Amino acid sequence: MKGNFYENERVALFIDGANLYSAARALGFDIDYRRLLKVFREKGRLVRAYYYTALVEDQEYSPIRPLIDWLDYNGYTMVTKPTKEFTDAMGRRKIKGNMDIELAIDVLEMAEHLDHVILFSGDGDFRRLVEAVQRRGLRVSVVSTIKSSPPMVADELRRQADDFVELSELAPLIARNPSERAPRPAVAASLNGRDADGEMDDAPSEQLMRSA
Repeated sequence: MKGNFYENERVALFIDGANLYSAARALGFDIDYRRLLKVFREKGRLVRAYYYTALVEDQEYSPIRPLIDWLDYNGYTMVTKPTKEFTDAMGRRKIKGNMDIELAIDVLEMAEHLDHVILFSGDGDFRRLVEAVQRRGLRVSVVSTIKSSPPMVADELRRQADDFVELSELAPLIARNPSERAPRPAVAASLNGRDADGEMDDAPSEQLMRSA
C-alpha cells in the first residue's frame, strides 16, 4: 500500500460510510472491515476508527443495521443520525443523510490527540477540513479511487492531502474473500453481532447496504 506511515505516529480513521461503499462498489469488491482495521493497526498507533452513516429510522428493517451492529462490537466508533425526508422542486420525495458536519467536528476535536488523519472519502467538501487540520501540524491521507468511471475523489481534495491512497491498490489487503460464508443478517442483528455460539461473526457484506 502506497503512502507514508510511521510506527509511532498516532493514527485515526474517519470513514464516510456511504462514500466508501460507493467507491468499493464501483471497483467491484466488498470490504472486509476486520481486515481493514488490521491493516491500519499495523501501520501505526491506531487511536480510533470512526464510521459515519445515516439511517432511515421508520423502516421496519434496515439493511445496514447488521453491519452497524457488527462494527460497533468490533473496534469501530459508530456515528449515526436519522435521515431527513423532503420534497424537491419537482415534487419528488427525496431522502437526505449527509454526515459531513459530524465527521468534520470529530476530526477537529481529535486533532490534538493525533499525528495522522486517514480520511476515507472523495468528497471535495472536505478540502477545507484537510487544510485546517494540516495547519495544526497533522498529516492527512485520503483513501478513495481515481480508477472508477467517473473518479470517486475530487481533484481538489486529492491535491490538498499529504498522501492519496488508491482504493484499488488497497483492495487486495481489505477485500472480502468471495468464498467466505455468507453472514446471517437476522441472527447478527438479533445477537448484536455475535453468532449462536457466542463468537464474533464475520462482518456482514456491504451488499446488504444501501448508500445514504
